[in-house]
Amino acid sequence: MSSVFVVGTGDTKHAELEYITNVIRAAGTEAIFVDVGTTRHESTADVTPDDVAGYHPDGAEAVRSSDRGEAVAAMSEALTRYVVAHAGELAGIIGAGGSGGTALVTPAMRALPVGVPKLMVSTVASSNVAPYVGPSDIAMMYSVTDVAGLNRISRHVLGNAANAMVGMVANPIPASRDDLPPIGLTMFGVTTPLVTRLAAELAGRFDPLVFHATGTGGQSMEKLVDSGLIVGVLDMTTTEVADHVAGGVFSAGSDRIGAIARTGVPYVGSVGAVDMVNFGALDTVPARFTERNLHVHNSQVTLMRTTPEENVAIGEFIADKLNACHGPVRFLLPEGGVSMIDAPGQPFHDPEADETLFATIEANVVQTASRTVSRVAANINDETFVEAVLASFDDVMLTVASDRHTATGRH
Repeated sequence: MSSVFVVGTGDTKHAELEYITNVIRAAGTEAIFVDVGTTRHESTADVTPDDVAGYHPDGAEAVRSSDRGEAVAAMSEALTRYVVAHAGELAGIIGAGGSGGTALVTPAMRALPVGVPKLMVSTVASSNVAPYVGPSDIAMMYSVTDVAGLNRISRHVLGNAANAMVGMVANPIPASRDDLPPIGLTMFGVTTPLVTRLAAELAGRFDPLVFHATGTGGQSMEKLVDSGLIVGVLDMTTTEVADHVAGGVFSAGSDRIGAIARTGVPYVGSVGAVDMVNFGALDTVPARFTERNLHVHNSQVTLMRTTPEENVAIGEFIADKLNACHGPVRFLLPEGGVSMIDAPGQPFHDPEADETLFATIEANVVQTASRTVSRVAANINDETFVEAVLASFDDVMLTVASDRHTATGRH
């Protein structure tokens, strides 16, 4: 029978972790207490720190550093490998801790597939949790009091967390139609008309998964690609590259489009919303940008128009990624504008900046029979562009199907 893994540093949080374990068991669910403390304490957990440390690639001694930071980092790596190795025995995973414990446990949670129940009770859960959650589906619960002993508050919070985990693992997800192959689409507010239409057109043949291109959105989409859970990608909104290049708040990091290259998944891409770099409220825009073309999207989001110089860097980034792709690639350039507000009369209309972007991509992508770049005389949200994307997607999917038939000797 699979079990809930209750994970934390038993040297400092033993009572709390044992309490969570007992609440889960009392509800009729199997639970295993996994101790990842790093102080060489005597552990009575079901899985001891030595058991976990043995999974470190450099051996258990790597976890026994006298430097606490090094020891925690090494134990985190060992725990990730331990959890992955025992994923078949795991029904869900729950942790409890402060900032150090949260940083130790959550990488192991992120290594598990989307859909496996994951819950972290943490002292930092009411602040910015993006570094801990990343592109995963970790549920964060604020501990209210410190995770430093059982009291009238912590018993309720930890008990609720334990019962929430029981509910997740004990109740199956209602059946739904999941026989259609899943595809990934990236969207932003200013590319919504395009992506909404694409999803509607493809819904009869595929299961469209739409990701909001806010940094973690792109990472989440690519995590699913790396996991083999997406069979094709319509990457219409690569705005995260603009944020990565120019220092915006919605960067997906330097590995954006990396999963496409690693897996060879059929890919149709474009430059949706790369006319903008994203910041928070207007007063959060860095001082060096205050003289730029800024557009207040709402009270919490300010957009900055990308310049021709920035578009050179964006274009080179995209081209380098596309050149690394070994699967079928079609990349489309909308000559009428890359977003709703990059059109005549709109605040980010800048044909010179767009042309610099397009020309840079065309000059740097090594085009082949399977990797092409083409222009479309339309705005990215126009019907003409929708039709071009759909035709390109049919093309890359047929290419893959044909290659598979050839590989298996079927004609």
